[in-house]
Amino acid sequence: MIELKNVSKFYYQNGMIASGFNKVNLKLDIGEFVVITGESGSGKSTLLNVISGLDSYEEGEMYINGEETSHYTEIDFENYRRKYIGNIFQNFNLVNSYTVYQNIELVLLLNGEKKKNVKKKILDIISTVGLTKFKNTKVSKLSGGQKQRVAIARALAKETPVIVADEPTGNLDKKSAEQIMKLLHEISKNKLVVIVTHNKEQVEQYATRLIQMHDGKILEDKDLRKDKKEIKVETKKYKNITILNKIRLGIRNTFNIIPKFLLIFLVFTFISLALVFEYTSFKKQEADLEISGGNFIFTNNDPTRVILKKYDNSPITQEEIDKLSKLEHVKRVVTDDVFLDTYIELSEETNGYYIGGITSSINLFEGGVDYGRLPENENEIVIVASTLYYAPIDKEIIGKTLYYQNLVTYELEKARPLTVVGISFSDEVHAECEIYLPDDIIEKLKSQINIQYSDVEFNFANKIFSINQYRIVPSNRVASGQAYISDNMRYLCHEYNCINYWINIKAKNLYYEDKLDVVVTNYYKNDNFNALLGYSNEDFVYYDYSVFVNDKDYSKLFDKEPYQMSVFIENEDKLDDTLSELEKMNIHTLNMRD
Repeated sequence: MIELKNVSKFYYQNGMIASGFNKVNLKLDIGEFVVITGESGSGKSTLLNVISGLDSYEEGEMYINGEETSHYTEIDFENYRRKYIGNIFQNFNLVNSYTVYQNIELVLLLNGEKKKNVKKKILDIISTVGLTKFKNTKVSKLSGGQKQRVAIARALAKETPVIVADEPTGNLDKKSAEQIMKLLHEISKNKLVVIVTHNKEQVEQYATRLIQMHDGKILEDKDLRKDKKEIKVETKKYKNITILNKIRLGIRNTFNIIPKFLLIFLVFTFISLALVFEYTSFKKQEADLEISGGNFIFTNNDPTRVILKKYDNSPITQEEIDKLSKLEHVKRVVTDDVFLDTYIELSEETNGYYIGGITSSINLFEGGVDYGRLPENENEIVIVASTLYYAPIDKEIIGKTLYYQNLVTYELEKARPLTVVGISFSDEVHAECEIYLPDDIIEKLKSQINIQYSDVEFNFANKIFSINQYRIVPSNRVASGQAYISDNMRYLCHEYNCINYWINIKAKNLYYEDKLDVVVTNYYKNDNFNALLGYSNEDFVYYDYSVFVNDKDYSKLFDKEPYQMSVFIENEDKLDDTLSELEKMNIHTLNMRD
């Protein structure tokens, strides 16, 4: 059954090597009651641990049913212990809060048995160890001898061919010890029982084999059997514990000890409440930050704002816009919502007075002004300053002439002076201020914003250029399908002649991809800049290396129908209902609250 050939066990600690036992040769068979004795430190417990697979060995070979084990891994030894070894420990290692029945049942459930199939088997084992009347008694209420009987019963329940015990009577009185030895002797008739003890006289009359160890070696190996008969080794196939039994044992362990359960419940409740409070505090801070703070994408982070686009990225039709405006809780629809997140700068030409904010059409301005008056002429504008931000705006700005900054060239559009005629203050503005501009400027800015959000490239003279190298500028002085280029760009063409060269302009962004093909028909330079394009000659330095195209061609490329817009909800309480309605319309939503 188990055979050791020149097996040695060493321990390594702090650079020192200690011998557990050395060059042991031993063969153990089913039907033997083997007793290993010896003084403390003789190596008997170490030998038992190696035999039972609780410890490994360094030299020699151990055979299990003729199979070598020197190559065994931890998993292999775990399977060996499960299949062959039943352990009986000196300190019992029982679950004190379980009954006798439950302790034995636990072994069977862990080995994949079904609860409904094990009752008779457990009762028979309990009867074998003489504890039938204690089957429903908790182990904590048993005597030492009775606990050891439960430990033996648990080992028997595994149905392994080998039972090992390390000092099984060490904690028992003389009478209980004698009963345990008798029981182990009976068990050994069909199994291999190996025990370690320091009390040779106590077990001598039951043993079929006495092994005495001294200083890590077998001093004496005495076989006391009168007749030797070979018994076939039979092992049981085990399964993994079932999911149902995992749940059953989990519930049992939870409620088995009421004080422990109450303590765990109180600790769990305290931890849960602490986590909930921490989470709610974090979410509250996050919500406050979202409402009062900002980000790198959206300037207007009003929690009632919902940004919309279609799932297929197609344009939003007027019919869909009308439907959106009629939704129950929608307060406002903003079709050109990129203006809600685009920072516009206005400044004077000379003394540097500056103001910045988001912009909108003057036709969308509602309400009155706190200073000045409402616009009456096309170049007059109104500014709404936010009370949530520090904004050095006062009535002195009224009457000032300002110019807006081109979002592509970053130069002031000096051809379009704007006069501030009114100021209003509001706590609903989510930027420094809102600047209400004429519609024609809004359209130009919209094109410039589309350029900012697009990848634009030029294919000219068989070379590819980016928008950072050559700007594209609209002009009503250039005919449709044509382009004027800087005289300084002629070096790109053969023999410095670019007339009739085609320029292929491509624009691609999140929502669309389009192109414009124009042919070069003229050059501009410093001395003809005003006559050809209407700009002052002093502005030539700002527009050099630009490509001027027809303003309608430009609009076809960058002035598109709305692909993205925003709606504002009456209040946050109605937000989820509105989001559900929008999803039904096949509209993809992004809410500022999130």
